[in-house]
Amino acid sequence: MTTLLSKRQWAYIFIGVLLLLFAIYIMPVSLPLILAFITALSLNPLVKLVERRFQLNRKISTIIIYLTFLILFVVLGTYVITVIVTQLISLVENAPEYILQINNLLLDWSGDLENVMADLPNEFVKEVNNSIQSSVQSGTELLRDVLRVDRLAAIVAAVPNYIVSFIVYLIALFLFMLELPALKAKFYLLFSEETADRIQFMNKRLKSVLVGFLKAQFLVSLVILVVSLIALFIIIPEYAIIMATIIWIVDLIPIIGSIAILAPWSIYMFFAGNALMGTQLAILAVILLAIRRTVEPKVMGQHIGLSPLATLIAMYIGLKLLGLLGFILGPLVVIAFTSAKEAGFIKLNIKL
Repeated sequence: MTTLLSKRQWAYIFIGVLLLLFAIYIMPVSLPLILAFITALSLNPLVKLVERRFQLNRKISTIIIYLTFLILFVVLGTYVITVIVTQLISLVENAPEYILQINNLLLDWSGDLENVMADLPNEFVKEVNNSIQSSVQSGTELLRDVLRVDRLAAIVAAVPNYIVSFIVYLIALFLFMLELPALKAKFYLLFSEETADRIQFMNKRLKSVLVGFLKAQFLVSLVILVVSLIALFIIIPEYAIIMATIIWIVDLIPIIGSIAILAPWSIYMFFAGNALMGTQLAILAVILLAIRRTVEPKVMGQHIGLSPLATLIAMYIGLKLLGLLGFILGPLVVIAFTSAKEAGFIKLNIKL
């Protein structure tokens, strides 16, 4: 077995195993550090721009960009969180009324269904009514369980942990921004000149793909957010910001999309007798779906270089293995594999 593989190939296998163990055990608990590193990479072009434009050293330009990012993040974050919490409290306070409305709606529907099925066998009608009442009771218990005080208290109790993670993120972000050139130089010193050249090729390839993809996705998501906000301020202004934010976040998940929020909401409004709002929400869902489906194929084809099928498979497998983080990392692993093959690290020439 040892004669079939060279020392370099064994080294690659060993490194691959270490990376796999890191992804499974270390990465989930290192999320603040990973996010800080990704943010530092994203802000690095701005740091270089300030260095060149104003002839400043790395430390001063890093401090300027870091403070600017921090101020914008805190101001926008404080405003958004304040508005979302206010509207969320209002939504929780009105939840019992919404539950009662749903119960009354379904019970009325059950009565109408009895009239429609008057000529059918009594046992069949009774079975249908029992199913409807059972569904109503299950739905009510589920909503009450989700909105229990102890669950909300558990969320509040987790806030200190999030604060610690956020502080670690901010400190790590500044240090990564400051030390990024040195870290890059030390990383390339670990390899021979030939291997370093191949890694640089992979790095450029991945950078161009990721930057292009993230830029396109960010622009599309901004369009989705703006359209949702404008539409919801017209349809239901009291919950416009929180619902637009939820729609925006869900729409970032390609498999699910904004239709997962707007379709049930629209159907409920139709059953509740508000046909106007139901129609408006349905139109908004169609508009957002059209925006996403028009731009997404170009994003996948031009910026990622993967087919939609390959992207879907990578996202699904990543989701099953690593959860939400794997959902994001799945396509990146496929892109890294393709880049490694182009750079000559992986040579596959299998013919049957």
